[in-house]
Amino acid sequence: MPGSGKSTVGKLLARRLGLPFTDSDHVLEQRMGCPIRTYFEQQGEERFRDLEQAVIAELSMSKGVLATGGGAVLREANRQQLHAHAYVIYLRSSPDQVFQRVRNDRKRPLLQVDDPLARLKALHAQRDPLYRETAHFTVETGRPSLQTLVNMIVMQLELSGEAGAMA
Repeated sequence: MPGSGKSTVGKLLARRLGLPFTDSDHVLEQRMGCPIRTYFEQQGEERFRDLEQAVIAELSMSKGVLATGGGAVLREANRQQLHAHAYVIYLRSSPDQVFQRVRNDRKRPLLQVDDPLARLKALHAQRDPLYRETAHFTVETGRPSLQTLVNMIVMQLELSGEAGAMA
């Protein structure tokens, strides 16, 4: 979900594992030459998702920690690509938790509506099953500190045998 901590946790995890960190949204903004919100407004979501799919296909083949945009799972091709070529961790947050984190963030195009909490609840209902389908592991982000979340992820990577493959 938007605001679930993908970039923040991803950076900490990458540092802990000694791997590069990439945020697909940042790569997209560099390639588009403008913020995602501007691209959405000018080109529409469908064109954005086309570009996002190409970037995810490329980045998922690289070694490191990758944070994708919250809507990346909307495309079957992205779900398949990520599940097949990466160890996917779903940072699960409730809509209420996400709302507390992003309520003042004006950069998130899908939340620029009259009732962002209702929008988050609708996004969660739509996307949660897709995140679960794509993920190899789910981490609840509600209460733990960032360091605890990273520790939980590292432990899961070690249990799955992925930590050795990443080093």
